[in-house]
Amino acid sequence: MIVIGNQLSSNAVVSFITKKEEEGWKKGEYLSSRYKINDENIEVVVGLGEEEFTRNVVANVCAKAVKEAKALECNTISVDVSKFIKAFGVEVLYNVVEGLRLGISSLETYKSETKKESYTISLIGLEETEEVKEIVKKAEVIAESVLLARRLVNAPANMLTPVILAEELSQMAKECGVEVEVVDEVAMKELGMNALLSVGMSSGNMPRLIVLRYMGDKDSKEITGYIGKGVTMDTGGYCLKPAKSMIGMKGDMAGAATVAATILALAKNKEKTNVVAVIPACENRISRESFVPGDIITSMAGKTIEIGNTDAEGRLLLIDAITYAIRKEGVTKVLDIATLTGAVVAAFGSVMAGVVSNNDEFYGQLEKASKVTCEHYCRLPILEEYKKMLHSKLADLSNMSNGGCGTITAGIFIGEFAEELPWIHVDIAGTSWVDSPCYEFQTNYATGASVTTLYHMQTVK
Repeated sequence: MIVIGNQLSSNAVVSFITKKEEEGWKKGEYLSSRYKINDENIEVVVGLGEEEFTRNVVANVCAKAVKEAKALECNTISVDVSKFIKAFGVEVLYNVVEGLRLGISSLETYKSETKKESYTISLIGLEETEEVKEIVKKAEVIAESVLLARRLVNAPANMLTPVILAEELSQMAKECGVEVEVVDEVAMKELGMNALLSVGMSSGNMPRLIVLRYMGDKDSKEITGYIGKGVTMDTGGYCLKPAKSMIGMKGDMAGAATVAATILALAKNKEKTNVVAVIPACENRISRESFVPGDIITSMAGKTIEIGNTDAEGRLLLIDAITYAIRKEGVTKVLDIATLTGAVVAAFGSVMAGVVSNNDEFYGQLEKASKVTCEHYCRLPILEEYKKMLHSKLADLSNMSNGGCGTITAGIFIGEFAEELPWIHVDIAGTSWVDSPCYEFQTNYATGASVTTLYHMQTVK
């Protein structure tokens, strides 16, 4: 729990110091720390680096600070945020709260014995205004939503099938006033969602299309469609993955977790915006019903697709979900997000997501939001030369590029189904999962990447 003001007797008091202010330190580098034990509490000091530190470091140093206090077995912690407020204004509290809440959290496990942790963090060095209280309240909801996304992505495939995911999200949606509809495989067939079904019917665990609706702005006809890839287990199908590559594929539904967590946060905070999340959830396994290379399928949009690789399944789910969002939900712009390609990991590692978009203004919203959240995105080009790499002699499109450029061509493939609406594709294959944390506010495995950015896309003007 995070409170405002010095309302508790703290085990630890945290402050921050710039390079210019450090006296007697052998190291004054970013994230270096020291502590002093007094009669009343422990003073923890964390280095901010240069005198003119950037907003990018705020969440990281806040996470570092509470980790230090936690390691010293302190469960009531006061954090002096005055330097951050002075440098960036009260809006920086979104970064502060994110760092503190995520930094204090632990990796959830399935061990039979787990230690229950409880912490109270007090923000000091700021004025307790209504604006400050509102930002802190909203920021804590957003941080909790990031933790929700992490929990969903970390869940084993046998404990989070498409049906279970639909049930869990339905329950959570109803609790915070989000309308929910779940489309089963019979209804999908009637709708002509053959691209999704080609993948989803490969398992005894039947697919589900999960639709979450939050209409918080009755005065606007604008509706953003957030489409999240929900492959709860990806073996690669008949183009089978190696064992080492398969172990983390329970997390191939990070896009689904991201859009679900985002829309729930928007609803809890009663933001004035309209968002529909459409989540195609299924497994990609091997069975008698599995699709194979060489098959030709017809999507909900009516376009035919030649299957070049059954492990390029995510884009098949997304295109039918996008068509559904446009034709059935009436969305006016579309953002799809997915753990889609290994190529994006090779290019950007775990630091940056790849983006393909057909609209500068819509992409500008993503870019503006990312400056608040300090998540990193790189926009990739759409060129005719890349479009030709998806050519098929037998169908309208191939689901595999014949010339490489996997991240770009995957995005372009999906964009063919955006029906001229403003559209963004975000590939989080690298940023959604880390074997070893890149930042202090991360734990091992799921990161909850892009929840904060998608949230702020709806709120930052």
